[in-house]
Amino acid sequence: MSQQVTRRKFLSSAAAVAGVAAGAKVFAAPAVLSEKSPNSKLGTVVIGVSGDTPEFRNQGQPAVAAACTERLIALCDVDDRQIADAKKFVGKLSPDTSLSSIGEFYDYRKMFDKIHKDIDAVFIATPDHHHAVASLIAMRLGKNVYCEKPMAHSIGEVRLMMETARKYKVVTQLGNHHHSSESVRRLCEYIWAGAIGNVTETHSWARTGRGGIGGRLPKKPVPASLHWDEWIGPAAYRDYHEELHPNLWRSWWEFGDGSVGDWGCHNLDGVFMALKLGAPASVEALEQIGGSRERYPLTNVLRWTFPARGDMPSVKVHWYDGFHAPLEILANLNQKSPVLPEGCEHNRPAIVDEIEKKYNRKLTDGGAIFVGDKGILVTGNYCESPRLVPEEKQKSFPPPAKTLPRVKKGLTHYTDFLRACKVGGTPPSSHFDYGGPLSEMVLLGCLAERAGVGKHVEWDAEKVEVTNLPELNSLVRREYRKGWELG
Repeated sequence: MSQQVTRRKFLSSAAAVAGVAAGAKVFAAPAVLSEKSPNSKLGTVVIGVSGDTPEFRNQGQPAVAAACTERLIALCDVDDRQIADAKKFVGKLSPDTSLSSIGEFYDYRKMFDKIHKDIDAVFIATPDHHHAVASLIAMRLGKNVYCEKPMAHSIGEVRLMMETARKYKVVTQLGNHHHSSESVRRLCEYIWAGAIGNVTETHSWARTGRGGIGGRLPKKPVPASLHWDEWIGPAAYRDYHEELHPNLWRSWWEFGDGSVGDWGCHNLDGVFMALKLGAPASVEALEQIGGSRERYPLTNVLRWTFPARGDMPSVKVHWYDGFHAPLEILANLNQKSPVLPEGCEHNRPAIVDEIEKKYNRKLTDGGAIFVGDKGILVTGNYCESPRLVPEEKQKSFPPPAKTLPRVKKGLTHYTDFLRACKVGGTPPSSHFDYGGPLSEMVLLGCLAERAGVGKHVEWDAEKVEVTNLPELNSLVRREYRKGWELG
């Protein structure tokens, strides 16, 4: 890979990053957006064309579908089988596309070296530990970036990505795809209209469990189709095992960010936006089951404390993931199955049961609850269907005015990003100046999970450091293998 692409030096000192933090606004938009003819076709590439498992939503496939609406010029994935499957998908989706003209790469560094002049927009759907490296190379080349959630694997990476996006004035979008929905906007408008008064606590949860117990897995032969060294990428090298690729990498500290890094970017998104949260003062793990030096806990309960913001009071934000069951059952849980074995129950807030019993209101297997001094508001997964409880209050409260901008009809979270790349105007809804602070919040949750139950993690957002547990600061800024450094 060329020195020009990978070794440029940028302002990445702690002081510079702290300045970014102090000046960042949750709702700030990039100052300048790309401007192209609306009829021109963008050169698009997708890095990471596979997803978690067939049972879960495939993150690479919708990115490929969106890239095909423009001029797809390359697919990049460390697994040759996934490239082949993606090309079949492109053939079905866009029969007129010449599949032979689509480049194939297993190393995105080499892809950028070879064809960066033809690229306008990059979709990144890799495991989390690659997000920052791929995004920074692209942005420093002036390319627009859509990056899956969370935005990065460490808070230091998030800050540098935000800074770089501003410096190069590129269009960006975090892949929390429901942030472009009508539901999240109506949620905010109800909260801001005072529908439940001052919100002092929230509870968000997801049905998923990411984690495990025990140490490293035994070495297995690397499949012939897999470029394992490139899959490891910037992380410290370890031997291949099928639990790492392609399915369960989120469960491992070194490569993923657990359930909170995955679903937290969805079910905490409305909390973050509606309450204008910014940076917390502290976060702590209240409960954990399982976990090890290698893996996330199987069950987690987290609590962030946010100070008052403008006319909004201080608030405690809670997160619940995984399952309640004996550890031996959890350890053997097949995470690929949507059906829980006997003895397992979703780890969800007690207030869910209280609401269901008191108001005869069935809540979903994930969502959020806002508790105000004048009432309660609930949502489903992805902030869907925000409703006041009891239902009589929903019917009696005057629907608030629609004050927030909406994504243009017919566009998705993916294609609205492409719209902004082509014609500018309103930025995508989850650009990095919004998605960055949201990602930072969930990554602080990961730090609290690493610290363990009873460890209060106190956070200084301006200095970008944990003030009371300095041993955690080695995780705020990661180390990288040679050839994969951030530059």
